[in-house]
Amino acid sequence: MDSQILWSIWKWQVLCILYMSCWGWGWGQLHYTVIEESEPGTLLGNVASDLGLSMKQISERRLRLGSEENRRYFSIKLESGDLLLNEKIDRENLCSFSSSCLLAVELIIERPLELFRLAVEILDINDNSPYFVNADRVVKMAELAAPGLRFPLESAVDPDVGTNAVRSYQISQSQYFSLNVKQLKDGKLFPELVLENALDREEIREHHLILIAVDGGQPSKTGTTKITVQVLDNNDNPPIFDQSVYKTSLMENMPLYTFLIKLNATDSDEGSNSEIEYSFEDHTSSRVRELFRLDSFTGEIWVQREIDFEESSFYEIYIRAKDKGVPVMEGHCVIQVEIEDSNDNAPEVVITSLEKSIPENTPIGTVVGIFNVNDRDSGKNGEVQMKLPLGLPFKFKSVENHYSLITDYILDREVTSHYTIYLVAVDLGSPPMFTELTIVLNISDVNDNSPQFSHPSFNAYLHENNVPGVLLYTLDATDVDEGENAILKFCISETFISGSPLSSFIYINEYTGNVYAQRSFDYEETQLLDIPVCVEDGGSPKHRSNATLYIFILDQNDNHPIILYPLLIKDTAEHQKVPHPVSAGCLITKVAAVDPDSGYNALLTYTILDATDLSFIRINSHTGEIKTVRPLTETDENTHTIMVMVKDNGEPALSSTATLIMHFEEPIIDETLESQDYQTTNNDQSDLTLYLIISLAAISVVSLVTFVVLTIKCLRTESSQCMCSYQNSSINQVDKKRKKQVHTFSMMPNKALCYDKTVKLSEPNEEQIHNAQDVQSDY
Repeated sequence: MDSQILWSIWKWQVLCILYMSCWGWGWGQLHYTVIEESEPGTLLGNVASDLGLSMKQISERRLRLGSEENRRYFSIKLESGDLLLNEKIDRENLCSFSSSCLLAVELIIERPLELFRLAVEILDINDNSPYFVNADRVVKMAELAAPGLRFPLESAVDPDVGTNAVRSYQISQSQYFSLNVKQLKDGKLFPELVLENALDREEIREHHLILIAVDGGQPSKTGTTKITVQVLDNNDNPPIFDQSVYKTSLMENMPLYTFLIKLNATDSDEGSNSEIEYSFEDHTSSRVRELFRLDSFTGEIWVQREIDFEESSFYEIYIRAKDKGVPVMEGHCVIQVEIEDSNDNAPEVVITSLEKSIPENTPIGTVVGIFNVNDRDSGKNGEVQMKLPLGLPFKFKSVENHYSLITDYILDREVTSHYTIYLVAVDLGSPPMFTELTIVLNISDVNDNSPQFSHPSFNAYLHENNVPGVLLYTLDATDVDEGENAILKFCISETFISGSPLSSFIYINEYTGNVYAQRSFDYEETQLLDIPVCVEDGGSPKHRSNATLYIFILDQNDNHPIILYPLLIKDTAEHQKVPHPVSAGCLITKVAAVDPDSGYNALLTYTILDATDLSFIRINSHTGEIKTVRPLTETDENTHTIMVMVKDNGEPALSSTATLIMHFEEPIIDETLESQDYQTTNNDQSDLTLYLIISLAAISVVSLVTFVVLTIKCLRTESSQCMCSYQNSSINQVDKKRKKQVHTFSMMPNKALCYDKTVKLSEPNEEQIHNAQDVQSDY
C-alpha cells in the first residue's frame, strides 16, 4: 500500500508539471471534467466545435491527439470531433491525495501545424474506505502510569479527498481509556489515547481496544485497527514451577539426545521480569551434569551420555529458575529419574573349579566342575539358567547362582575319549542374552578291556625240512585301552608235545608276536602242531586273551618208495616158484610198495625196467600186478628175471627197484608126505615169516604215525581218500562218520589162481600182510 501511494504521488507531480508547461505554451482555455471510474466511450466534449473547426477541416487538417499517454485514456471521433474516454480512470492512482486531479491533453493539427492544449479534471467519488497502515498497534504503559496520560495513535489513510476523506474517529468502550481527536491546520485529524484510571498489571495484563476511522462520503465508509495496551510490570513475583517434584522414568541405553522432560516455570511478571533462565542447582552432582543436558531457555532436559542401570538406578536433578528482573528472583524444583533396566548384560560365567581329566570308571554323580554365574541385570533379566547340549553324560546341579557339573551316565573312554562341552548361560530377559563357554573334558583310561586276537585261531603253513629260525607267523592282537594298558605281550602256554616242551618246537617274540621255528620239522613225524598262544596287556591288573595257532607241516618229496612185497635182499627177491603150465593173463606175482610221503609224492607208478622176456609178461602201472601176456611154451626158459621200478610223482621224482626171479616148474605130485619134508617146509616158511615180521614191524610204526596224522587231517578237511593196493583182492570199508573211503589190500592167497591143485609159495602169512597199511594218496 505504501509503494502504491508513493507511485500515485509521483505520477501526479509529473502530470502537473507537464500540464503547467503546456498551459503556459498554448492557449489553455479548454477545460473538461469526467467522474472517475466512468465507462469507456463516455463523451467529454466536442473539441472541433470548441476549436472552431468544421467537419471537413477535421479530416483535411488531420486532427489528432499528441502524446501516447493521451491516446491511452482518450480518443477523438473524427466524424464528429468528439473527445471520448478510452478506458476507466482511477483518480487515486493518478492524483493520490491531491484535492484536484487534472490531466493535460495535447491536440495537434498537422496542416498547417498547430498545437492546442486542454485540461481534463477527474472528479472524485467515495470509492475507498479509510484504512490504517498497521492493523495492530501495541501501546506499552507502566502499571504505575498516572491517569490523564496521553498516547498518540496512528491516523487513518483515505485515498479519497474532500468530503469523502476521513471526518471522525471512534474507540471501543473502556473504563480505563478514552479518545481525544486533534485537528491540525491542514484539516487532518489526529487521534490520541487518554488514560482515565490507574492500571494494575496483575489484574489485567493487556487491554484490547478497537479504533474506528469514519469518512464523510454518502454512504460513509470506515476502517479499523486493533490497539493492544500492554501493562508493564515491576519484578515483584518469583518464577514458580507447576510442581516442586517431578517424577519420571527412563530406560537405560537410550540413544543420545533422547528427550527426558520439559520444565514449566512461570513468572506472573512480564518482560525481562518474567524471562526465565534454567540452570542446575549448585548441589547437583557432577555425574548428573555429565549425563543430562539442560536447555537454559526452554527448560528441556535431554540425555547426553549413555545411561547404565547397573551404574545407578536412580538420579535426582536439582533445577533453579531465575528471572531477569531487578532484583533477580528464583524458583526451585527437583526431578527424580527412575532408570528402568533393560536386558543389556549377558550372563557372566566364572569357572570356580574344573577337572581337566577324569577316569572312565568315575561313579555317577561325581562333580567335575563348579561354575559361578552372575548377571548384572535385575529381575527376570538377571535370572540365569545353565544349559547343556543333549546327549552328553553330564547334568547340572544348582544352588542359587552356583552350578555343579556332575556325571549322569557311565563313561567309556573307548567309546568317547574326550568331551567338548558347549555350556550356555541364558537369562530370562526379552530378548534373552546368553554366554557360551566351551570346555574340554578328557576321559582317562583304565584297564577295563582285555586284549583281543584278530581271530580265535590262526593257521600257519610250513614245508618240512625247514631251516630252524624261519618266521612261521605274526600274531595280530589289539587292545582298545591306551597307554600302558594297551602295551601287549605275546606268549605261549607251556605244554608238551611227545614229551618235549612246546618251547623246543617254536619261539615267539613277546613284543612283535612273530612266531619262529626252533627246529626242522619232518612231515612223516609231525603233520600238525596245535599251539595255544596268549596275549596280555601291561595294565594293572593285567588282562589276558587266548587263541590257537595251528601249524600245518607241508610234505616234501623226501622219501623213496618202500617195497613191501616181495621181501628183498639187496634189492633182489628170492626165487619164486610158479607152477607150470601158465596160460595168458595169469597173475604170477605182485609188487606192493608204499611211500611215507603224501599226496602226489606218495602216488606210485610201477614199470618193468628189464626182463628175461619182455614179450611174455606185463605189469599194471597202478597196482603192481604182474601177469602173463601169453602162455609159457616149451621153448621159453623156465627161469625169468624181472627188474621192476617203483616211482612216485613228486618233484623231483624218487624211485626204488626190485629184481624178481621167477621159476616155472612142473608141479610135483606126492601123495604121502614124509615128516621130514613137512618139517623142512615148515621151517622154511617159519624163517620167511620171521623176516616178514621184522620188516612189517618197522613199517607198521611208520604206517601207524601216518594213519594218525591222516585221521586228524581228514577230520579237518572232512573229505579225503585213502587207497591201498595189494595183490589179488581189495576190501572196501566206509567210515560213515568221516565220509571217507579207505582202501586196504590183502596179500596174494596161498593158492595160485591158475591151478586147481594148491601149491605153497614162499610168502608172508595173511595176518602179517593185513597189519601193513599203505600211505594216503591225495588226488
